[in-house]
Amino acid sequence: MQDEGSVRGMPRLISGELRESSYLCTQIIPTTFMLINEIFYSLQGEGVHMGKASIFIRLSRCNLRCSFCDTEFDSGTEMTIEELRDAIAPYPGHRIIWTGGEPTLQLTEETVAYFKALGYHQSIETNGTRRPPAGLDYITCSPKKEAMQLLHRNFPDGVGEFRFPVGSPADLPPAVSELPPAGAYLLSPIFVGETQSSLQMHKLIHIP
Repeated sequence: MQDEGSVRGMPRLISGELRESSYLCTQIIPTTFMLINEIFYSLQGEGVHMGKASIFIRLSRCNLRCSFCDTEFDSGTEMTIEELRDAIAPYPGHRIIWTGGEPTLQLTEETVAYFKALGYHQSIETNGTRRPPAGLDYITCSPKKEAMQLLHRNFPDGVGEFRFPVGSPADLPPAVSELPPAGAYLLSPIFVGETQSSLQMHKLIHIP
């Protein structure tokens, strides 16, 4: 049966329910295998690239436990880089979004270079606590409070966009002048001042 939320009838290929893992949430998976929570093809639902069809590769595990997180990222399936390549090959398009969990716990420069050589445009969605591997085409940082003092260290060249989750006035980000450079500074979901709201459009139109 096809996933009702998939794009163009493409089913999700990997589900986090396939196999549980005993890895600790802060453990970095060896480069020979990656622990994959799920793979699916859908539209980017928020941010600057909203509406662009992409291959989402959700990597298992996270080094934070945010109370507002709506993602199950503890379980997963071990895959080699070649198995991952074959899993995404049926999908149209060549835009990969590495997401999680926290993808920097597993994603390496070697993996990024491998998929770049295959012609994929690669973006990452990260919580900002760790420096992403080199070679990525676009970085979306959704910084949590644990990352705020690490942003200049982890993103010395800036990012494509900052996407700040805001649930109360206490969550408002610092002044733009205090942050690394970015192509856009977004609040999700509140509009304040010169920043731009970032609605989760994929949830509004009921796709993955």
